[in-house]
Amino acid sequence: MQLAPGSVVTLDIEKPTAGGRMLARHEGRVIFVSAAIPGERVNARVERIAKGVVYADTADVVTASPDRRGIGGDWRCGGNVMAHIAYPRQLQLKAEIVQDAFTRIAHLPLRSAPDVIGSPEQGYRMRARLHARDGRLGFFREGSHDLCDPVTTGQLLPSTHEWIAAAEETLQRKRLTGLAGIEIAENISGDQRACHLELHAGVDATRFAALAHALTGLSAERTDRPGMTVLSGSTTVTDVLHVSSVGLKPDTTREDGQESAVRFGRDVRAFFQGNRFLLQQLVQRVADLVAPGPVLDLYAGVGLFGLSCAATRAGPVTLVEGDLISGADLQRNAESFGETVRVERRSVEAFLRSAPVPPDSTVIVDPPRTGMTRDAVHGIMRVAPARVIYVSCDVATLARDARTLVDGGYQLRELSGMDLFPNTAHVETIAVFSRSSRTVKVRAASLR
Repeated sequence: MQLAPGSVVTLDIEKPTAGGRMLARHEGRVIFVSAAIPGERVNARVERIAKGVVYADTADVVTASPDRRGIGGDWRCGGNVMAHIAYPRQLQLKAEIVQDAFTRIAHLPLRSAPDVIGSPEQGYRMRARLHARDGRLGFFREGSHDLCDPVTTGQLLPSTHEWIAAAEETLQRKRLTGLAGIEIAENISGDQRACHLELHAGVDATRFAALAHALTGLSAERTDRPGMTVLSGSTTVTDVLHVSSVGLKPDTTREDGQESAVRFGRDVRAFFQGNRFLLQQLVQRVADLVAPGPVLDLYAGVGLFGLSCAATRAGPVTLVEGDLISGADLQRNAESFGETVRVERRSVEAFLRSAPVPPDSTVIVDPPRTGMTRDAVHGIMRVAPARVIYVSCDVATLARDARTLVDGGYQLRELSGMDLFPNTAHVETIAVFSRSSRTVKVRAASLR
């Protein structure tokens, strides 16, 4: 059968792939199918063929998986491409995606898929970017620039939906134009919510002050003018996380079980982990993996991992962040630690080119979705820390960088996942690499 856009073909779905589509084959040709589940037989309509790769959408299900469930909203909205799959199966599929990436890209086959810790599916999201058009606010529907209603995703809190509805009513009633998008940042409890408006050139920011209702802070910035205008309140939201020293090795100076409270303030525009339900667990997990000795937190952001480590151990901690906004937050968050921490406000690459790193150091990296740059990963290998803890939101770039680290003399010791974005194709992965030749217990995923 000749495949062309619009043609319908019956397919047996084989396995998940990064991005949320499922892999099937037709006459030996690979097809990536949306809205399907491995083990199903579906009739799929070809959407497009790009560079020889076929993309199709499930038209109807011939043989349904027992894990298929109904969808209350638009699965293409907010990236909810796995919403049709029962949540326990989603976690299994994401683990398989991680395992596949390490086999194909890193050439590090695992005996089993890693554990992936789940999250409540509703109201988990603390950060969101909404697009604006004709008085409406929403996400872009998957693969398009069409606005869709965030309510249908279930990702935001009911109170956030209420604010969005009120903001839309204000925009339409006052006929406010010139708004391109809105950044929303909330704290864990949801009692602090700040918003940042992205305005087109020449727009008077003060006209949008009415959107400050029910917000702790509102700011705006124009595309033709650098600098932020604060329209109301404070643009910073704050959380306090409690980090325990239970996981520390016995040769550290802190008592087992000691808990420390760490305060994190962050500007609405700063990067921060997005899942309110798993944030505490993620931070504790990374802190537990850090070995005794100096700690170097690269891509430190506002200090989430590095300052948590500083609060639970005696070793010195250095935090490196080149972004102006996150770096300013990091500087403020680190003030209470005094001389026990050092903040370096420059790029990771520049720091690694010039700064000495003790050989018994643990390096924490939480790079953007694109992974570490070539200079950064080779810089780490050049300074040769004892351990690297890699926190990643993109398994493909993690696997790529893992291969480079292994080629440079490191061994993958441990691999686990956290589902920070339920119903989407994303999974947060934590990998531990060590230069040590001694045996290290692999708690999550074992290597062949």
